[in-house]
Amino acid sequence: MSGSSGEVRSVQSGWETNKAATRTTIVKTAMDLVRVKGPAGLTVDDIAAGAGVSRRTFFNYFPSREAALVVSIEDFLDHAADQFLSRPAQEPLLESMYEVLIALADPIHLAAMTEVYGLAGTDAQMNRFQLQGWESCADRLIAAISQRPGAGSDPLYASALVGSVLSSGKAALAQWYSRTGGDVTEESLQLLRQLLVDVVGYLRHGFTR
Repeated sequence: MSGSSGEVRSVQSGWETNKAATRTTIVKTAMDLVRVKGPAGLTVDDIAAGAGVSRRTFFNYFPSREAALVVSIEDFLDHAADQFLSRPAQEPLLESMYEVLIALADPIHLAAMTEVYGLAGTDAQMNRFQLQGWESCADRLIAAISQRPGAGSDPLYASALVGSVLSSGKAALAQWYSRTGGDVTEESLQLLRQLLVDVVGYLRHGFTR
């Protein structure tokens, strides 16, 4: 029995690895193609053919081409939410949210996200999916705050705090895009990191100059 269970786990592990690899291939192909065709000229059939999968397989992973393109933003925001969840439960909320914005300033997670952010500004459907990613992140953070000792008694405070932090993050992104035109370079990513750090300072000091 134990040998059989081990074989089952091995098969499941292999299947999960293959599934993750296929998902990664689809996402990479979508990004490679959108750089050439632009959002308006890209179709699901293009992505499926480029990734070497069927149209049906594509839809097993993503409901639309936009969903495949905005994965980097979802991963980026999930990373920020994970940083909050890892903070000590007794830590002041504002300090924990500070760590969320610092996580957003992590250069490792910025490059792909900023490219998609720029593309979403030119495509209504992509922008809608991007906004859903931000809303999902907000929901995760608010739910996590409600589990903090004493925090669940004031849901308005939790919603306002999360909304302020994420809106500040988006403001920094918008400012970065207006200055750089979305050009993703090492120098421009350093600028974005500085903007995010600056907006953290505004939050921590109640927006007093």
